[in-house]
Amino acid sequence: MSTCYLLGSSVACHGLRTVSQGTMQIPASHSKQLASIDMGTNSFKLLLVRAHPSGRFLTVDRIKEPVVLGRGMSSDGEASFITLDAQLRAISALRNFARILDQHSVDSFSVVATSAVREAENKLEFLSKIQHDLGLQVGVLSGEDEARLIYQGVLQFLPLYSETILTVDIGGGSTEFALGKKGEVIFGTSLKLGHVTLTENFVKTGEIGSMRKKIQSVIGEFRVVQKVKAIGFDAVVGSSGTIRAIGRAAFAISNVSSMQFCRGWRFTKDDLAFIVEKLCGGEVLTLPGVSKRRSEFLLAGAILLWEIFEALGIADMEVSEYALAEGVIAEMLAKECQSFDVSANVRWRSVVRLATRFNSDNRMRLAVKCIGIAKDIFEALRKYGEGRNDHKESAIYLEGKDLEYLEAAILLHNIGLFIGKKGYHKQSFYIIKNGGHLDGYNNEEIQIIALLVRHHRKKFPKRNLSAIQGFKDEEKQKFRVLCVIMRLSLALKQFQGIMLRRDEKDDGFELVLSESSVHPEQKVADIDLDFELEMEHFREIFQANISVVLPTFGTKNEQYLLLLVCHELGVDVDLNSKTSLSVQIFMNIDSLTGEILLAEKSTACTFIAGRSEEEPCKDG
Repeated sequence: MSTCYLLGSSVACHGLRTVSQGTMQIPASHSKQLASIDMGTNSFKLLLVRAHPSGRFLTVDRIKEPVVLGRGMSSDGEASFITLDAQLRAISALRNFARILDQHSVDSFSVVATSAVREAENKLEFLSKIQHDLGLQVGVLSGEDEARLIYQGVLQFLPLYSETILTVDIGGGSTEFALGKKGEVIFGTSLKLGHVTLTENFVKTGEIGSMRKKIQSVIGEFRVVQKVKAIGFDAVVGSSGTIRAIGRAAFAISNVSSMQFCRGWRFTKDDLAFIVEKLCGGEVLTLPGVSKRRSEFLLAGAILLWEIFEALGIADMEVSEYALAEGVIAEMLAKECQSFDVSANVRWRSVVRLATRFNSDNRMRLAVKCIGIAKDIFEALRKYGEGRNDHKESAIYLEGKDLEYLEAAILLHNIGLFIGKKGYHKQSFYIIKNGGHLDGYNNEEIQIIALLVRHHRKKFPKRNLSAIQGFKDEEKQKFRVLCVIMRLSLALKQFQGIMLRRDEKDDGFELVLSESSVHPEQKVADIDLDFELEMEHFREIFQANISVVLPTFGTKNEQYLLLLVCHELGVDVDLNSKTSLSVQIFMNIDSLTGEILLAEKSTACTFIAGRSEEEPCKDG
């Protein structure tokens, strides 16, 4: 079942099968599939994400349909109508989106319409047809709400939360301006100037001079210049396909490295002037990712942006890949998650950017697998700690932020290998601590992540470690807990042919290790002393054992091998005891989440603190 939302002052987002109004809370340890559909003047866009309780979301898919709903609509204040052909294209695109949402079993989603529907005289008839044919209710955003949601989307992409920023989004039928700081919009407005309507009414008839006058007139009429200059801004951010295309064109003609482009690159007013001059001269800019249809509207969009630069005195502009669709997702999450953090996506993007800069694809895959293992152990320990009543005064309560530090540290733990293998954990520590690469984290949080990386190997950190003496007592112990989880996960991760399952128990949990047919050359017997050492660290921190489940073997030689392995682990084995059915779980790398997914059943024998016992079958 999907959920219905109110976005701003307009009804939005609805269900495919059953529409139920209300708020769907995301449990602390779970993620949900969310989606937004943006019915734009030029194209319809579907964004599918996997959302976490913190507010972090990972893109699953993006799909765009070239509906061009605004073709033939007026920008001169005359009555505008959505043509029958455009309505049929819209219904077809939405039907395709609905099918995709069903395939992905999306938990909730939002459908919003912007300028073309907002200005259409026949919008009620059009929306009624969508409701009748597809069962979808569409929220028509006001210009102010659209500007606000674009600002929220930009905050998910760029680390500008504390700054006063001006966002400019050029759409097919309108342009949105928002001035915001710390998540609040100070001023937001929408002008009836879009690259599709300007192209239809001026460019196609060659009236470029008249188009410039029209743009200047509308900007002056709405007193945008006075309002923006009265408030002021620290930075200007552009979004939308048109501005992204202009940004790519400016980058293509500049002499900057790709690394600079990734690190807050901006295009200047001179760059924009050069592009406008070429477009006005009849040159067609062939750019990767820019379709012929987009190129058709690029001249109008570039001239409109130039007039905005001129009117507002803009010197340069940063480009955001996120805009309205991501803002809609962020607003949905803000309603659903009590722990929603507006900077969660900015932080995670900076971690991933740093990791991919120094890591190979294979190292990234292994790190993601390790995150999955660590997350599983983390959630089990959190649940175990919350359920204990015997040592409340000394209990360590793990929070969502702690998992974020752990995930970041694991993803970054071996970036120092880029410099060399010797002491690479120290090199990784130095890059994280002193490189200024992690956006959205305060100094203490960066210190925690860097120290986790520093101590993921070699000596285990003691309570009196000088680097953590500035932490509170609870934070010192929590740091060592995270360190245990990280080291144990890394020890398990190296055994690619061994599968892991975590089983919850009243007195803790157990790790189930078994062999996989994917890597038959690697056996449970290959578990080395590093793993045994990490189990000792676990016992030191938690004053409790971790139980290990190893597979039973058929032949005498295999049984003898099992005895040797268990002897190395310090576990007594009774091979005459009955075995139990355990559910094995394959590790499946999914995006950057390391989610653990279902597999099959197999026979295994459980050993807990030196004794073997029969366990009931669990279905995971």
